Amino acid sequence: MKLFSYFLLLLVVLLNLVFAQPSWADAPKITKSPEYKELTKSLDVLTSKLEAAKSGEPLPSDLTIKDLQKKVDELSFEKYALERGLSWGQCTNETGKTIAVYGPKSKKDKSESSYDNALYFLGNGQTTPTEWDCQGIYLPSDTKIANLNTDPNQNLDGAIAIKILKGTQLVAKSNPDTGVLELNTNPSKIFQAGDVKWYIPNVPAASIASRVPNVPQGEESD
Repeated sequence: MKLFSYFLLLLVVLLNLVFAQPSWADAPKITKSPEYKELTKSLDVLTSKLEAAKSGEPLPSDLTIKDLQKKVDELSFEKYALERGLSWGQCTNETGKTIAVYGPKSKKDKSESSYDNALYFLGNGQTTPTEWDCQGIYLPSDTKIANLNTDPNQNLDGAIAIKILKGTQLVAKSNPDTGVLELNTNPSKIFQAGDVKWYIPNVPAASIASRVPNVPQGEESD
C-alpha cells in the first residue's frame, strides 16, 4: 500500500512538471534588456518634463504640452507591449520593389561578424516570419521618405538605418503619386554608419531593389 502511495505521489509530481509552469521559471527577459531600460529611462524623462510644463515651466518654442503628452502616451504603450512579452518585430513590404531590413544573424552563418545583426532583402508583398525579429529598415541615401520625425540636433547625410521597437509591425509603402516612401510608424531610433554596430552601406536604392529576396522563411528562420 505504501509503495502504491509513493508511486501515485511520484506520478503527480511528474505530471505537474510536464503540464504546469515551474514556479522558479525566470521572469520575462525583455524587462531586463538594454532596450527596455532605455525606453523606461526616456519615459521617465519625458514624464518629468510633462509634469514640469503643466506646472508652468516654459518649453522650447517648437514643443507644446500636447506634443509631450503624445510622446509620453506612445512610449507608455510601447513599454506595455514589451512587458506583455512581444519580444520581436515584424516588417511588411508594400513598396513595389525589394527593400532591405535588419534581423537576427543566421545560426547557420559561422563567420565572425562585428555587427549586432544582419541585413536581409525583403521582396515586394512579403512579410517577415512570425517570431523572426525584424529590427528595422535600411534606407539608401537617395530614398525619399515622408514624415520622418528626426532629432533636430541630428544631421542626417547619407544612408540611414531606422530601428523599430520590439512588438512593432512596420509597413513600408510607396506613395503611388509621388513615389515617396511612407512608414506606418515613427522610428524608435535613426542611425548612420558609425553610430551603432549595424551594417549601413553607402549604396543607391537601385542596388537594393535589384537584390534577390533572402529573408528566411519557415524552418529557415529558426
